[in-house]
Amino acid sequence: MPEVGTTIFTVMSQLAQQYNAVNLGQGFPDYEMSGELIELVNKAMVDGMNQYVHMAGLLTLREKLAEKIFNLYGNKVHAGTDITITPGGTYAIFTALTAILQKGDEVIVFEPAYDSYIPNIEINGAVPVLIQLEFPNYSIPWNEVRSKITNRTRAIIINSPHNPTGSVLREEDVEQLRNTVEGTNIFVISDEVYEHLIFDDLPHLSMLRYADLMERSFVCFSFGKTYDCTGWKLGYCVAAPQWMVEFRKVHQFNCFSCNSPAQVGIAAYLNNKEAYLNLGKKVQQKRDFFAGLMEQTAFTALPSHGSYFQCYGYSAYSKLGDREFALKLLKTCGVVTIPVSAFYKNGKDDKVIRFCFAKKEETLQMAVHKLLDLDVGMVD
Repeated sequence: MPEVGTTIFTVMSQLAQQYNAVNLGQGFPDYEMSGELIELVNKAMVDGMNQYVHMAGLLTLREKLAEKIFNLYGNKVHAGTDITITPGGTYAIFTALTAILQKGDEVIVFEPAYDSYIPNIEINGAVPVLIQLEFPNYSIPWNEVRSKITNRTRAIIINSPHNPTGSVLREEDVEQLRNTVEGTNIFVISDEVYEHLIFDDLPHLSMLRYADLMERSFVCFSFGKTYDCTGWKLGYCVAAPQWMVEFRKVHQFNCFSCNSPAQVGIAAYLNNKEAYLNLGKKVQQKRDFFAGLMEQTAFTALPSHGSYFQCYGYSAYSKLGDREFALKLLKTCGVVTIPVSAFYKNGKDDKVIRFCFAKKEETLQMAVHKLLDLDVGMVD
């Protein structure tokens, strides 16, 4: 992959350390995760659950997930054949793409896009077909989607809640998707790692709600995002059994089996339904708290209805490109953000930067206090 360098997240996080800056760039919480879940995983280790579990994941965990999916989305999935535990959501997406793609296949990708999608497609010899979401609401231009479909279109990648923008699928999007893929052999790769991080009383419109879409989908999730433990790198994929067979062919020769004690602990912790059912409200409070602080600044908020993130325009401060502005912000104010142009292959620059608000209140207060030192109309 000669054109691929170090990701923007690694670059900005390294600079955060170098400048001792407040890191609102990379998407991870800086607050403590559940002590109960830690104790359950520790107990699993002490009890000797330290060897390989089944290649597809601990059966008890998969059974709990099947129960959860039915309760949330009314769809019966089979724990034995339809669910595979993976080392993170990003791995699940890569494995799903690798399971279905052949050289020359095309995959529709909406930009701004999570940065693993395009390399995942290209490393499989396939071609990303890029469609830009409509700024500033980042909605899907469905007419353009239909115009880009060819006899080589193998998949469409859906991401809701969306990283980096916080936009979410609406019912009309689901209907458009259904109409678009009906009668085709097109797969849906659905990135739903922020499944429970959805705000403003909006429903999460998972592909698992819809039997017709479920039949053609690989739906990818993250325990790290649900339980504030991103460093554990555990997730899972759900797919119809005939497609999960292909997924597991790739999985067995790559990871084979995931962290056993963590799977045992999470299986037990899934009995605590409130931990994930209340997550959206908890994180929405952080979004709202951060938004209230940001009203003291001249940044312009774009809508965010989910995820860890909110995007802001900075036209009142500068005419610099977003990468240059993000670097200037880091060096001048000591606050790390991510330039949204990093999520476009061609570097499209709408003069927008992304903030992660999944932080302690004191972290957010410190960041905004630093931003208040920024002068409106500063000299670029």
